[in-house]
Amino acid sequence: MNATPHTAARRSLEGLALGDAFGERWFPLFREPGQAYEEVRARRTPEEPEWHWTDDTAMALGILRVLDEHGEIRSTDLARAFALGYGADPARGYGYGMHELLPRLLQEPERWAELARGLFGGEGSLGNGAAMRVAPLGAWFHADLPRVVEQATRSAEVTHAHPEGIAGAVAVAVAAALSARQELDLERVVALTPDSAVREGLVRAAELPLATEPWKASDVLGNGQQIRADDTVPFALWSAARHPADLVSALWTTAEGFGDVDTTCAITGGVVAARTGVDGVPEEWLSRREPLPGRARNTP
Repeated sequence: MNATPHTAARRSLEGLALGDAFGERWFPLFREPGQAYEEVRARRTPEEPEWHWTDDTAMALGILRVLDEHGEIRSTDLARAFALGYGADPARGYGYGMHELLPRLLQEPERWAELARGLFGGEGSLGNGAAMRVAPLGAWFHADLPRVVEQATRSAEVTHAHPEGIAGAVAVAVAAALSARQELDLERVVALTPDSAVREGLVRAAELPLATEPWKASDVLGNGQQIRADDTVPFALWSAARHPADLVSALWTTAEGFGDVDTTCAITGGVVAARTGVDGVPEEWLSRREPLPGRARNTP
């Protein structure tokens, strides 16, 4: 727990971006399903010379930008940061709801609450987007778990008004905070996650032996294929708990579950790296991952 908020959050962000870019390699755009399965099982590093990150990282950058400037989540500022990130590159793989919401937030960021609640017929989004981006926030506030819950909720509400979307963000942020403290434990994550389908999935994850084959675990817990928080977060956090001090092994385990691989790997990577940073990651991986703004390639 000796890391400063910024240092812990930056470690998490580096792992999130690596997981995002690594996971994105396994989509059909790059490989046939059978080929991907064989390569992941063989732990064969993707050969593409450049691994680009997606909206998961773009939105995590928005969170860290607001935390760096204000030391807390300020909703209108976060809405503006998300919208500016989208405007800079809308082809990062944003989901349907964000293509509808973020251009409007670019014009009227102060209307974030109304606009977020209006998505999906007025129910708000229960997708995995708030969860995929939030690990650096958990790492930032790791010394104060109640604050993690409160700030993660604020960060989610800007785009994901549905209780499931919020619960997913809380669970991931708590896991990242515990990881930064070297105390990652799924039962403690369950205890701080609001009552929800996400929480029920985490209960199953906490009961699932860590020796379970990853593909079997993803069958039980979901792998993000439905793009819902409750179908994404439990497996990603189970993978992180399986390898709490080994980022590379955690990412391979997560990739073996397939589904929404960039998002599950982004979540796992952000949680584990809150503890490890990218120490121990092959130089080949770091040189291929797209650099983050303000950092030279290969700089942790």
